[in-house]
Amino acid sequence: MDFEWTQDEEAFRQRLRDFLAATLPEDWERFSQHGPASPALTDYARTFCGRLADEGLLTPHWAKEIGGQGLDPWHQTILAEEMWIAGEPRGGQYMNVNWVGPTLIRYGSDAQKARYLPAITEGRALWCQGFSEPGSGSDLASLRTRATRDGDAYRVSGQKIWTSYAGLADTCFLVCRTSDDRKKGISILLVPMDTPGITVRQIPSLIGEGDIHEVFFDEVVVPVEARLGEEGQAWEIIGYSLTNERLGIPRYALARAALDRAVALLQAQGEFAGEAVRIEAAHAAALCEAARMASYALVDRRCRGEAIGAESSSARFATVMAERRVCEFIVEYLQQALADAHPYLKMHHQRGIVAGIAAGAAEIQLNIIATDVLKLPREPR
Repeated sequence: MDFEWTQDEEAFRQRLRDFLAATLPEDWERFSQHGPASPALTDYARTFCGRLADEGLLTPHWAKEIGGQGLDPWHQTILAEEMWIAGEPRGGQYMNVNWVGPTLIRYGSDAQKARYLPAITEGRALWCQGFSEPGSGSDLASLRTRATRDGDAYRVSGQKIWTSYAGLADTCFLVCRTSDDRKKGISILLVPMDTPGITVRQIPSLIGEGDIHEVFFDEVVVPVEARLGEEGQAWEIIGYSLTNERLGIPRYALARAALDRAVALLQAQGEFAGEAVRIEAAHAAALCEAARMASYALVDRRCRGEAIGAESSSARFATVMAERRVCEFIVEYLQQALADAHPYLKMHHQRGIVAGIAAGAAEIQLNIIATDVLKLPREPR
């Protein structure tokens, strides 16, 4: 692997940094402590993403015919890294450009693409994903939300939980059961969140306002043409979506930026001379670099046109380890950062403490690594 960036890639990164410096408000570091799904940050993200779109920086890695510039996955990675280092001012819209849009491009009907893609490419859309359920968070194939065919529509009843952005989202990427077959009986519906019969309840959390919710579906009528792909195709579609999602969230970049800032503060305070603090900082930095290299290896494969499967879970878990270690380092050596003394570090902590849950629990990633990457035998039940 060539570890040097090309001149074009360096210029693209600098362009992003210049845009962020010119666009983010002066109080951004303190403002960014709002949860990623808070009304304040969601509202700001619509303005910010609109400006990104105007500059051609919202979906530059998409094909030109669908609103992008046809740039390669390395440019997508650079874009994501700079957004996360800045505290992800795109809010929940990062999902749109990472996996919702690409999934619609690959599996959506012409009508679905015409309906949903323009709003994404213009920075106006906010989606939520209806995956986890009470008792079915770790085992998606056991979900019970049921979509029953009734002529030209489905009637959907059930419950989702831990749904990020649901309180303000326009559309739900809803995974539901259309038959009793464990995996082949699962389908995807694209459901407007203002459809009658949908109730959203916020779940209080530590990371900010409006981040997670319960969503209830009570005989919600959804047209058949809102189904993404064929009945029973959801497992294939979800696999494609999650690979894009896990590779499109470079939390390691924010973790390393927070670590570097924490070390600089400790040095300025004369508190970085001890052996213990230096060793802990080195461990955290090494984990950040390991996560970055694990992700880059997959980006390189994607650039070569190679399929990426369960290996994405290895990169994902490496990132979780890095995030946890940086959070622990800051809590140990800069406790005042969590009391608003250093807004950037507090913002990182709020995002870092959920790293092992968002985009698939860390324990589930380990199970995938064990069975699908290492091919370890399962224990007999």
